[in-house]
Amino acid sequence: MKLGLIVNPIAGMGGSVGLKGTDGDAYRKALELGATPVSPVRIRQVLSLVKRRDINFLVAPGKMGEDYIRGTGFIYEVVGSIGEQTTADDTKKIAREMVDRGVDLLIFVGGDGTARDIADAVDLKIPVLAIPSGVKMFSSVFVVSPYAAARIMDSFTADMPLVEREVMDIDEEAFRQNKLAARLYSYLKVPGIEPLLQASKEASNTSKSEEAQKREIAEYIVENMEDGYVYLLGPGTTLKAIAGKIGVEKTLLGIDAVYNGKLVGKDLNEKGILELIDTYGRARIIVTPIGGNGFIFGRASKQFTPEVLRRVGKENTIVVGTKGKILKLKHLRVDTGDEEVDRMLSGPIKVVIGYNEELLMEVRA
Repeated sequence: MKLGLIVNPIAGMGGSVGLKGTDGDAYRKALELGATPVSPVRIRQVLSLVKRRDINFLVAPGKMGEDYIRGTGFIYEVVGSIGEQTTADDTKKIAREMVDRGVDLLIFVGGDGTARDIADAVDLKIPVLAIPSGVKMFSSVFVVSPYAAARIMDSFTADMPLVEREVMDIDEEAFRQNKLAARLYSYLKVPGIEPLLQASKEASNTSKSEEAQKREIAEYIVENMEDGYVYLLGPGTTLKAIAGKIGVEKTLLGIDAVYNGKLVGKDLNEKGILELIDTYGRARIIVTPIGGNGFIFGRASKQFTPEVLRRVGKENTIVVGTKGKILKLKHLRVDTGDEEVDRMLSGPIKVVIGYNEELLMEVRA
């Protein structure tokens, strides 16, 4: 089996520092804010889980692939060349060369931007395996976790059924301005093991009944807020309704904080969240799952890092969502990048779906 491997070494670095991406100058700003690489941890975790040894890897040079496979025992060959600063053109060029070299499956690690680059390079010529490590991962080509990626690599054969899944184009500048501007960009061919693939994000439903449910949820949550806790409000329109009920302004796609009915933090990054926890001592997180794929942590709200989640705990995590969103989901998902934290969050959790209405749902890593 001949597998290609391309890693976007800067994907996901903007998440913990609240930059919502690393396109353009955001990468330098992420470094200035103390961001650390995410993709190397991801691919090393995946490779450590792969059991089969009949794989010949074609890997991109250095930090785009070679650095992470060296010493693993896998047979590999380096393809192409890169400079000190890697670019989208490097990804496209190396991907095309791997197609020409006859790889059976092209593995890439990154976010929506990397998926667009891969789609530009390979189109539907060969199947791909997309390992999530970006900030924006709304495309449905991604697997749900490193474990899912390893399972596909272990079981992949040339005659495995394939499906075409969407690659989304997210306007990163608009995203930073709290506007989700998304369009269908292209399609990629992926192994058709549906339970291991994340679903596309669904657009928020703005019907009157949905809006009424959000108001009911907001009323119930606000009535039950306790003084002495800092409440960390995740992204989404349901959380915006909660903030509106409190009487504070909400960053639609960011993390805001409320203490005793007052806004004490706006569009927070990991550092800001941890400082608030240190200041106030007790914290609760309120989140809503992403419509369609059910992720509560690990997609879009990267500021809720493993360290933040350890400090807050599952017992202080409140999940909310309208019936229209929640009843379409079989379960909720987490993919924090930390196995211990994923296990801590897994299992049953209550979901508030209306005024004094709750469902018990399973959280899966």
